[in-house]
Amino acid sequence: MMQVQVLPFGVLKDWLGSSAATVELPEGATVAELLGKLSAGQAAPQPAQLLRGIAVSVNAEFATTSQVLREGDEVGLLPPVSGGAAREASVFDGCGEERPAAAGLTREPIDAEGLIASAKEGEDGAVVVFEGIVRNNSRGRQVLHLDYEAYEEMARSQIDALAREAHTRFGVRQVTMVHRLGRLHVGEASVLIVVTAAHRGPAFEACRWLIDTLKKTVPIWKKETFVDGAVWAAGEPFPPGLIVTPPEASHEE
Repeated sequence: MMQVQVLPFGVLKDWLGSSAATVELPEGATVAELLGKLSAGQAAPQPAQLLRGIAVSVNAEFATTSQVLREGDEVGLLPPVSGGAAREASVFDGCGEERPAAAGLTREPIDAEGLIASAKEGEDGAVVVFEGIVRNNSRGRQVLHLDYEAYEEMARSQIDALAREAHTRFGVRQVTMVHRLGRLHVGEASVLIVVTAAHRGPAFEACRWLIDTLKKTVPIWKKETFVDGAVWAAGEPFPPGLIVTPPEASHEE
């Protein structure tokens, strides 16, 4: 037998518990077998429904249900993300260099003006900025505040990878991406993306692609607290290649 660590996030914490759990499995068990054991061990109704649309990570990298697990592996259960540890992070400038900045993932208010100003260089002809802020209502309900959490190790890696891919795909000079964690109130910024380039076309395209992809793949979740209750946001669906099939889902009508 072997033991693996299971980390549930977002709404799955309410089902499996808020902290990591140790699960014992036979040697050579797969991710699919782990999901089956978790489903069978829960009293909540329709466990397959709770797992529908999730992605799974093994040691902070996306995994398939056929992946074989090993002793001590860390398995993340990732519901659709709604994205975003305070630390010094980095800004990718497309030249293989990383310039230090108070950016990446943060629990402090995002300094949009400072980050935009520091991104600009003489060769830039365009700076495109996306700033997501907390609005005062959602689905017709008055919002009091939002709470963001992340699988932080994996989120940092995914943000770095997106910045590098944007440089290659769109030919922009620099990408700055910052997502805030913790409690945010109405009017506060949750995410900032700054893209600089010689021309406006690539900068616009890269910025739109970055926020859309971040919302679908970076493991960040949002809990909305209203005047009459709280709920985990449903989030954006994962791309089809990342979604795992819950146990017995293939037999459902």
